[in-house]
Order: sequence, then structure tokens, then C-alpha cells
Amino acid sequence: MNIVIAIILFSLIILFHELGHFLLAKLNGVQVNEFCLGLGPTIIGFHKGETFYSLKLFPFGGACMMEGEDEDSDSSRAFGKKGVWQRFSIVFAGPFFNFILAWVLSLVILGSVGIDYPTIYQVEDGSPAAEAGIQDGDTILKLGNKNIHFYREISVYTYFHNGERTDVLWEHDGEKYAGSITPRYDEESGRYLFGFQGSYGRQKSGPLRVMQYSFYEVKYWITTTLQSLGKLVTGQLNMNDLSGPVGIVKTIGDTYTASRPDGFFYVFINMINMAILLSANLGVMNLLPLPALDGGRLVFFIIEAIRGKRIDPQKEGMVHYVGLIALMILMVVIMGNDIRKLFM
Repeated sequence: MNIVIAIILFSLIILFHELGHFLLAKLNGVQVNEFCLGLGPTIIGFHKGETFYSLKLFPFGGACMMEGEDEDSDSSRAFGKKGVWQRFSIVFAGPFFNFILAWVLSLVILGSVGIDYPTIYQVEDGSPAAEAGIQDGDTILKLGNKNIHFYREISVYTYFHNGERTDVLWEHDGEKYAGSITPRYDEESGRYLFGFQGSYGRQKSGPLRVMQYSFYEVKYWITTTLQSLGKLVTGQLNMNDLSGPVGIVKTIGDTYTASRPDGFFYVFINMINMAILLSANLGVMNLLPLPALDGGRLVFFIIEAIRGKRIDPQKEGMVHYVGLIALMILMVVIMGNDIRKLFM
């Protein structure tokens, strides 16, 4: 059952991404030939108007197949016949819809369980935070150049800035104070810590505050994804830290299994939380300026807008084809690594 739920959740996130392409294509008068969920042979499908809607055998991925997107077409409604910014909007809509989905789901999470404000519950005696003058009940406002909105952002900051001396801005009794703190290495946890513990838990807030902090929630996941990619590029993370569809489905399944004893509400909240993470992550990954990804295509549109002339579609297609092959090879490697970890 947990695998089924994981596949459904993952598939719905991908479907929403493709829905972005689909709606903007229709809005810009582009003919959509097929809108599908999954990859491989068609299991079931039907025509409605000009579009064939289908479900494929393998429930990973999906597509919005537009007339003249990857081939020459004489149709006036072909993708390639549209203006550069129309094509840009259609391609950009996929990742953007992932961010919209993450924001909507964040409304559900923050509205249901509250917001984990960065208000400190307890400062340890003799800790770097205590030496800087931070006290119980103070609220952390800024670490380095980063504004802090959630308590969990503090842990993430120390993870990505191991042992670095950090400028801190905090609030005490309505007054703002500034100082610098060098986190101290903790043998038990194996991490650098400022020396304060927990927040006052999640607090319920009004609708406007929930809407505002839902934007911060999406920003949090986007920033965390980009920082993780930075660690991967610099070699601080390796291939074993990556997960493909198999690893993602396993993680969702494990989260579902662990949540079941706590009841339906906790299963629901944890699944929504996983969906926010995955949707924001998918949006970021698709915007990377790499061939075959949405971001790579957007780069070509920007170049076209600057030079006032379209790049030869065959040359552009070849670049994306090479990128797709490289991406498929990477996915096979990651999937193989995911399968290997299943038996470890």
C-alpha cells in the first residue's frame, strides 16, 4: 500500500507540472496533440477535441506533446510558429506550476499545524549563544545575510556553514540586538551548534500570516535545494546522496509506514510535507540551464530574444538530444544506486 501511495503522490506532482505546460499552450493557441501521465506504451487513453489524453505503463514522468515542438510543422498553431515570449511562457509554466503547488500545499500544512517561529526555548549555559547575549525567549531574525522565518532554518544554516563565524540579529523584548557567534562542535551530535535548544513549537496564525509564511516555506525548500546542489558540485556530497524515482518512492513509502501508527492526520500531514519538498525540488531541477531540461530551453529563448533571430532548430534539437542522452545515462546510474541501497 505504501508503494502505491508513493507512486500516486509522485505522479500527481509530475501531472501538475505538465498541466502548467498544457494550460499555457492552450492559452497561447498552440495545438496539444497528447497529454499523458507516465512513460512507455499507452495503457488507456481517449480523445477530447484535438488532444489525446493517456495513461502510460510506467508511472514515472509525463508529457505535454505539442504540434511542432520537436519537429517541423506547417500548422499556424505549431509551437515553433509562436513568438519567443509565448514559447518561453509555455516552457516556464511547468516549473512555475510546481512552485504554485508547493505554495498551495504549504497553506494546508501551516494552516493545519501552525508555524515554527524561530523563537528560542532554552539557551545552554556557557554556549556560544549565551556568550553573545542571547536569552531564552529571544527570536532569531537573521543569520549572516539570510533572513530567518522558521526555526528549522537555523539547523539548515549551521549544516551549510559548518563552524563559520556568523553575524546574528535577534529580538529581545521588542528590541533588536546584533552580534557574532562561532558555533561550537558537539561530539554527541557530530555537528556545529550555537547552543540553544528548540522553539516553542508550531503556533497557529491568522490567514494572512499563513499566506505570507507559505511563500517563505516555498522559498525555504528552493534555497535548500540550491544549497544542496552547490554541495554536490563542490564535491561535499556525492552520488550516494542523490535519489531518483526509485529512491523517492521508497522515501515516501517509508514516511507513510512510519506515520501510520500516529493516525490518519499525521499520515496526511507528512504526505503533504513530502509533496511540498518534491514539488519545489522538481521546479528547481527543471529550471537548471541544462540541455533537455526546461531551463536549457529557456536559455535558448533568451538568446533568441537578445539576438532577434531564432537559433537553427536542428542545432538546438541536437543540443537537447545530447543532453537527453546524458540525462538518461545519469538517471540509469542513479536508479541503479537506488536499487543497490534497497538491499544494503
